[in-house]
Amino acid sequence: MAIFKRNNRATDAGDAARNGSANDNDSDASSAKGLRKYAQRKPANTAFKQQRLKAWQPILTPRTVLPAFFLVAIIFAPIGAVLYYFAEQVNEFTIDYTQCSTAGTEQAVIPSSKFDYQLHEKNTTNFQPPTWSWDAGTKTCSLYFSVPSRLENSVFMYYKLTNYYQNHRRYVKSIESDQLKGNAIAYGTVKGGTCKPVDVDPATNKIIYPCGLIANSVFNDTFSDPVLLNVAGSDSANQTYVMSEKNIIWPGEKNKYSKTSYKADQIVPPPYWLGATGPFGFPNGYTDDNIFDPSENEHFMVWMRIAGLPTFRKLYKRNDTSAMEPGRYLLQVVDNYPVAMFDGTKSVVFSTASWVGGRNPFLGLSFIAVAALAVLLGLIFTARHLIKPRKLGDMSYLSWNQPDS
Repeated sequence: MAIFKRNNRATDAGDAARNGSANDNDSDASSAKGLRKYAQRKPANTAFKQQRLKAWQPILTPRTVLPAFFLVAIIFAPIGAVLYYFAEQVNEFTIDYTQCSTAGTEQAVIPSSKFDYQLHEKNTTNFQPPTWSWDAGTKTCSLYFSVPSRLENSVFMYYKLTNYYQNHRRYVKSIESDQLKGNAIAYGTVKGGTCKPVDVDPATNKIIYPCGLIANSVFNDTFSDPVLLNVAGSDSANQTYVMSEKNIIWPGEKNKYSKTSYKADQIVPPPYWLGATGPFGFPNGYTDDNIFDPSENEHFMVWMRIAGLPTFRKLYKRNDTSAMEPGRYLLQVVDNYPVAMFDGTKSVVFSTASWVGGRNPFLGLSFIAVAALAVLLGLIFTARHLIKPRKLGDMSYLSWNQPDS
């Protein structure tokens, strides 16, 4: 019996030895596999990937730092001066017509707080304050304004809105781009989709086209071409300054829009379009002959380009061929767009342009401010260095060499 027990013990010892050897082999295999995996993840042994590229780290001394401040000033100051000069060459004037409906049928002087002239040439000889009158029957505001000096082409007409947050997250997301590209998006996709809450008409259960808050709130005031009054030496008493409503969009912007594939019985206009008049008014809905085509309406494309700030202007007309002569002009505005509900204002802006863009001195002043700051810091550090110079590499400045330590 003891012999069998000893044999069993020997057998158990052999099995344990074999199992231990197998475990060691498994451990070695696992370690080798881990090393191979690590080697695969290891960056290549190159100077760039192992961060061994040659580098130069300058020692910042007064001799190198102080000239840098003045060099920055020398570079930035003339650039800022040039940018500011050409920005100031732009002629621009703005007339706020929000309260025009309070005027009567006779011309009344517009309050000085409602208009702003920023002209390069301060010519007050031909200047008269703007006036306005109101026709309640046609909801037309007649603006009479002076152009004191000749505005060289190109001349741009903008409309300007204030306190209008086009950048609100819910507003920005409320659009269906594929629908604007001409695709007939299915009812189930539109309903409850990105266009919500202007997605489906609850009365007819039809798709709203174009859907979304942005399209629904499109600006629909209309502006006539300015008319020069009492033209001297002309066959007619008045002369129209013709402006175009084409080419007011950015290059390539038209590629985002196409004629829709929807049938008239599948869609309805946005809610505000049903009750509106003017270019975006569809009081009787759509028919096969009058379905809105976004690819042919550049004003719609301009509106759909979201503004980043609550005060913005959007291009409405332009004239690239002739100058706007000095004189007294009449501009008629059909007032369709409400702004009182959000405490906003609306204005018409006439402006020229230079090679740096419109009248915006901010960029030039920013360059000049940087140059002035660089000069100021350079002078301060120069005075500090001359009054109390500091020796390079002086060990006495180390913290453990200070008396307090």
